[in-house]
Amino acid sequence: MVFSSNVFLFLFLPVFLALYYLSGLRYRNLLLLLASYVFYAWWRVDFLALFAAVTLWNYWIGLKVGACGVRTRSAQRWLLLGVALDLGVLGYFKYANFGVDSLNVIVASLGLQPFILTHVLLPIGISFYIFESISYIIDVYRGDTPATRNLIDFAAFVAIFPHLIAGPVLRFRDLAEQFNSRTHTLDKFAEGCTRFMQGFIKKVCIADTLATVADHAFALASPSTGDAWLGALAYTAQLYFDFSGYSDMAIGLGLMMGFRFMENFKQPYVSQSITEFWRRWHISLSTWLRDYLYITLGGNRGGTFKTYRNLFLTMLLGGLWHGANITYILWGAWHGLWLAIEKAMGIDTRPKGLNPLRWALTFLLVVTGWVTFRAEDLHVAGRMYRAMFSLSDWHFSELTAASLTGLQVATLIVAYLTLAFFGWRDVYRPADRAPVSGVVQPVTAHALVLLLFSAAILKLSAQSFSPFLYFQF
Repeated sequence: MVFSSNVFLFLFLPVFLALYYLSGLRYRNLLLLLASYVFYAWWRVDFLALFAAVTLWNYWIGLKVGACGVRTRSAQRWLLLGVALDLGVLGYFKYANFGVDSLNVIVASLGLQPFILTHVLLPIGISFYIFESISYIIDVYRGDTPATRNLIDFAAFVAIFPHLIAGPVLRFRDLAEQFNSRTHTLDKFAEGCTRFMQGFIKKVCIADTLATVADHAFALASPSTGDAWLGALAYTAQLYFDFSGYSDMAIGLGLMMGFRFMENFKQPYVSQSITEFWRRWHISLSTWLRDYLYITLGGNRGGTFKTYRNLFLTMLLGGLWHGANITYILWGAWHGLWLAIEKAMGIDTRPKGLNPLRWALTFLLVVTGWVTFRAEDLHVAGRMYRAMFSLSDWHFSELTAASLTGLQVATLIVAYLTLAFFGWRDVYRPADRAPVSGVVQPVTAHALVLLLFSAAILKLSAQSFSPFLYFQF
């Protein structure tokens, strides 16, 4: 089940919210847990057992670590056991196919018989709930949160359906108090509805429309320079509106239930360095990588070389987290390289004003990286790069010209105008200027959101299904 589906909008969500608010406060966490399991099992019931087993394992490990004391030797042994099994589960389901395929290439080159492995199906959301479980037991070890004895609250934290499939990557220490006590007000519920609708519009009206443009460009056997840049820019916008749209919907659903999740995006495409970009893009993942991987590797302790090495390795592993494909690894290495370069050059990563040249360079680096991220393999990525940077033919090919519609062109323009408008408003608008949002009255803005949401529902009904890009991670 996905948020952008009629069964979620018109069956699951209204039934859940009705039961949630009719039940007493003491039963709402249990109801949330059961609803989240139903939500997850809608895809495949058998993987629900794996999900529950991972939850119980980390709950037990948390108790063992907590009982041993903060940062003790015995607590460290329990922590390593817990993390090892978590990563083992993630590694098997996410990387077994990739590992065997890579090994078979070497085996075949030696003239030996390849290994045979039944294709391993990737459970939806496994990267997210494994990372959240690991963060919990590490926080218990570090003393950042006590080990909880409330199994229902912990299981509900891991399973809470608004963020279960594609984040944000939450931490138990940030939500523990909200599980114990949270406010339910009409204003918070209304804020959640508005946020959900905004995310739905981003996903269905913009991301889904641009998906066709990007898919077409990346599928071309001989794209022109114009085709390649159109596809790269379309995918750059598609990925942002798809993933930030999901995050908006998750945050909105949380507000409807009284939770307040962390923000996951803060206008990343106005960044003037790759370092700043990672402060604004997928914030929950980038902070997780910083707190649990970069710092664990040594952070900026141990000298200049080790700092750059740790930056590079963190992003390399962050790329690998996205999937078992050499393209993700290279994408992570690309960002890790530029993070290290910027640190070495002492680049100002918190600019107070807009420098057009720095912004343009950063945006170019981001778009260039997204090509590798999107490509099915290195052959497709190389084909796109050759077309983009040969600068030989800026005209669209006949196939592109025939398939490109006026709606797609208009959506791409609207997407980038929206990015520019909100980027300027939220990041670079001078403090002494009147808020740009004041031009539009709240009632008019809400009416516009409701109108666009209605149009998005009609569009969704016509296409029947709209998966999110980050479901594959």
